[in-house]
Amino acid sequence: MFFSFAAIMAIKIFITGGTFDKEYDELNGRLFFKDTHLPEILKLGRCNLEVSVRTLMMIDSLDMKETDRSIILNQCRQCDENKIVITHGTDTMDLTARALGEAGLDKTIVITGALIPYKFGSSDGLFNLGSALAFVQSLPKGVYVAMNGKYFNWNNVRKNKTSGFFEELNHKEKI
Repeated sequence: MFFSFAAIMAIKIFITGGTFDKEYDELNGRLFFKDTHLPEILKLGRCNLEVSVRTLMMIDSLDMKETDRSIILNQCRQCDENKIVITHGTDTMDLTARALGEAGLDKTIVITGALIPYKFGSSDGLFNLGSALAFVQSLPKGVYVAMNGKYFNWNNVRKNKTSGFFEELNHKEKI
């Protein structure tokens, strides 16, 4: 298969929803999806990378089904770019990472998210997206989860529901 040099250097960003893109409805007190904030975030961060953004879905990761993960996998498989960042809800990003990792694609894929919506103004999403963009350029081919300035291999990560931070599966608490 022929790839252009530009496609190999470009970064594909797939959007799946998650807290990253949620907005707050002041009338009913609920979070909802309207549209992705990624173009605004990239502009705010003065991103100077060649990126292509595509929204695949706008759902909470707790609502994500295997069919949704199949869509994500197929899009990663079919895109020309070999560097991919996926924005995703944090509650099940490890499941999507596993599905992608087990597929053994010959690409570098970094999944990231946020615990606080971008529209709240104090979101960790900006930092996580910036980290993911840096990691996707520097890590070898494989699938990773990037959160809070760290990256984790797809088969050795979990969200600690108590602390809200991601950690390695074989993580041992320091005594």
